Amino acid sequence: MIGFNAALWTESLKMRRSKVPLLTALGFSLAPLVGGLFMIILKDPARAREMGLLGAKAQLTVGVADWPAYFGILAQAVAVGGALLFAVLTIWVFGREFIDHTAKELMALPTARSAIVAAKFVVVLLLGLGLTLYIFGLGLLVATLVDIPGWSLQLVGEAFIGVMGAAMLTLALMPFVALLASIGRGYLPPVGWTFLTLFLANIVAYTGWGDWFPWTVPALFSGAAGPRAEQLGLHSYLLVLVAMGIGATGTFLWWQRADQMR
Repeated sequence: MIGFNAALWTESLKMRRSKVPLLTALGFSLAPLVGGLFMIILKDPARAREMGLLGAKAQLTVGVADWPAYFGILAQAVAVGGALLFAVLTIWVFGREFIDHTAKELMALPTARSAIVAAKFVVVLLLGLGLTLYIFGLGLLVATLVDIPGWSLQLVGEAFIGVMGAAMLTLALMPFVALLASIGRGYLPPVGWTFLTLFLANIVAYTGWGDWFPWTVPALFSGAAGPRAEQLGLHSYLLVLVAMGIGATGTFLWWQRADQMR
């Protein structure tokens, strides 16, 4: 692709100069911190009530205070919270060109439009994976400070696969967000799409057909509804790939063929 390196450098520069990645990281940090709070409460519910951390009638359903339960919270937070926060990053990367009125200038550059779109997707992917690694590392630190039992290297390896797998599946659905940010030339259409898919994912999960709805697959992979082997099949991952392909292809075609001057 002509000009890909230049486009990637430009998008990376935009990322470094923006506060959006930092604010997203701060928002994502709540996941391991809240998980650590849950572990403190579960370790000693009576003491937690005395400290005002838990109401007399409040109940927690995350299980017991151990590493498997904590990693389960972390994976679910990445799947569910990531659907929103990764969408924010994608909307920022693609939608800001229209809000800042720089789309016309991009189209006038000698850099291939496909290179520009590819660079944007790479930045979204790197940001998403970087945030996930940060959250996993912070989670290890928080759980260690809370001193919960059940630690093992094998468990950490399995948890890493669970957290990163949930993140990858969630990121695979971001091209649809990019497509709507491009077609809608701004923020509102992709924001509406993000909330719609979150709403539908919850409904479909309750019906028992979540394995056939791509936007429910990351949460099911994280273990939100039980062991993933019982919730997902090969068709579930294929549907996520199909959704990713449709969104990515549509985004490339739109930027390549759409009349940006109107």
